[in-house]
Amino acid sequence: MDLKIYKDKQEVAKQFSSYFVDQLKDKDVFHVALSGGSTPKIVFDVLAEKFSDKVDWSKVHFYWGDERCVPPTDDDSNYKMTVEHLFSKIEVPKENINRILGEKNPVNEAMRYANLLEIDLDRVEEGIPQFDLVILGMGDDGHTASIFPYEIELWNSEDHCVVATHPDSGQKRVSINGKVINTAKEVAFLVTGESKAEKVEAVVEKTEGSEAYPASLVNPTSGNLVWFLDEAAASKLNQNPS
Repeated sequence: MDLKIYKDKQEVAKQFSSYFVDQLKDKDVFHVALSGGSTPKIVFDVLAEKFSDKVDWSKVHFYWGDERCVPPTDDDSNYKMTVEHLFSKIEVPKENINRILGEKNPVNEAMRYANLLEIDLDRVEEGIPQFDLVILGMGDDGHTASIFPYEIELWNSEDHCVVATHPDSGQKRVSINGKVINTAKEVAFLVTGESKAEKVEAVVEKTEGSEAYPASLVNPTSGNLVWFLDEAAASKLNQNPS
């Protein structure tokens, strides 16, 4: 585990953007699963502003780790946010953007997206699709992608994609499962804000009971796990900033 701690979420976004661009070097094709949330939004702004003409975006194929079951025009849509903050500002072929169709029947869409991943990505043992990079966030409750603590059994689902239900709103979401996350060549957490500090401490330092949080189950077989944190989110850790 590689912990990178920066002053604030703007600095996290800046440093993560450089890390992301470095990942693309010497790659002919790059498959990435994006995350929603406030920090990725700033990351997309930085990528668009600083790297729009410095990256060959035609070799990057975009997917999502999870998506809310809403139309692509809905403000809750992770896809809509990415279009507004990144895709509308860079030159990326439309066929490289593989959105989860949130407006479709969730069960059918989870099956379709799992099949798409099997077709598009290299597959490793047991036929699990392998991303070059999976970007994750973490909720105040320790959830990641859309695997929530009360549905933690979805982590090891036989299906590459699952239908999850938000515990408060009841909103349906389509999410990749834990096996797909842990099969990725590289996994990066983007976590900012004081409200995340307690769960960051539990997950990173593996305190008693932390296994109840889906984020604690992120353990890529590649060994390549990077946490990008701001000082607020890292405030309870026994670590020094990088």
